[in-house]
Amino acid sequence: MRPSDLPPDANCHYRTLWISDVHLGTAGCKAEYLIDFLKHNESDTLYLVGDIVDAWQLKKSWYWRQSHNDVVQKLLRKARKGTRVIYIPGNHDEPLRDYLEVTFGGIEVAGEAVHITADGRKLLVIHGDLFDGVIQHAKWFAYLGDTLYTLILKLNHWYNHLRVRLGFPYWSLSQYLKHKVKNAVNFISNFEAALANEARRRGLDGVVCGHIHKAEIRDIDGIVYCNDGDWVESLTALAETFDGALHIIEWNRIGGQAATLATATADREAVVS
Repeated sequence: MRPSDLPPDANCHYRTLWISDVHLGTAGCKAEYLIDFLKHNESDTLYLVGDIVDAWQLKKSWYWRQSHNDVVQKLLRKARKGTRVIYIPGNHDEPLRDYLEVTFGGIEVAGEAVHITADGRKLLVIHGDLFDGVIQHAKWFAYLGDTLYTLILKLNHWYNHLRVRLGFPYWSLSQYLKHKVKNAVNFISNFEAALANEARRRGLDGVVCGHIHKAEIRDIDGIVYCNDGDWVESLTALAETFDGALHIIEWNRIGGQAATLATATADREAVVS
């Protein structure tokens, strides 16, 4: 199912929402987009599927804007108002893995989860870094890659600052490179297959993950593979409607003027800083 299958409604209440790879604490984080998304979309259950806060970057240098605080406050407010919020840490926020089964401000921390959809399908919810061979066996290389990735995001930020001033929509350089570089395409394909195989091994119907910043819903040999994307590049979330249907939400496309204004505000802040 492609992202365009979702009706262009910017105000929705869903049974379930999944978001991941927000990377609060980095200049590449599109916090204003996410605040706009959370303002217009409610859910009974909200999964935070890892890398919400980027401890890797915060260890290198402190970067934390007011909009990053606003995201945290918005999530806590949703938990207080009755949304079940489940935080599944990833590799960038792995210190939270020391606090599994603990609840902070109404937000539950878990290593993984099994979500049962309205139509009875059982989905493994996991960040996905445990199935990334680079993360598991060559972490130094992962840190190097993260540094290069941050540089690309900075270039992308200033390029999109110019695009916004000229009236053009957001465009991701890093996503473009991922889709064009053969090794990156092969890595993504292998990652998706590994997650699908894990769901199959456990006798489940599918998997929801993040980690690779590539939103996707597809069938892999009878297993439903879902990736909710990210909030530094694709600006996407995964949603379940009350009949159990799964959709990818592209907030840059659906959010319309509000999302565009959010990005313009972020760019102005970046110029000031």
